[in-house]
Amino acid sequence: MNDILHDGGATLAYGALGLALMVLGYLVVEVTTPGRLGHQIWTEGNRGAALLLAVKLLGVGAIVTTAIVTSDNDLSDGLLGTAVYGVLGIIIMIVAFYAIDVLTPGKLGAILVGGATIHPAGWVVAAADLAVAAIVCGAVS
Repeated sequence: MNDILHDGGATLAYGALGLALMVLGYLVVEVTTPGRLGHQIWTEGNRGAALLLAVKLLGVGAIVTTAIVTSDNDLSDGLLGTAVYGVLGIIIMIVAFYAIDVLTPGKLGAILVGGATIHPAGWVVAAADLAVAAIVCGAVS
């Protein structure tokens, strides 16, 4: 019974931390793109904004999952590692976004959410986010 309670508590703690990191990922997309993200996705049906958010959340989820799996069953160290690696992953994703922005013409955030269809640059940013997540996952493991 104690194992079930401990594991249940660990699940809640990791779940809360994972959700907090995904909220941070949401806020990063909100800040790096013009307009209100929720309105763009759920009201306007903006596919570019949805792609950016979806890939950011998948990347953060992969990093959190890898940090949990490699935590060696030490809850406090696991939570700390998950928080650190999650934040570092998000920071590196931000750096990758701005590096692409500097290297390409136009204002990337506006280009990605400015039309009814997904701009090809959206796929580049999506690939960069997934690549960053994979790199961080590799570093964690």
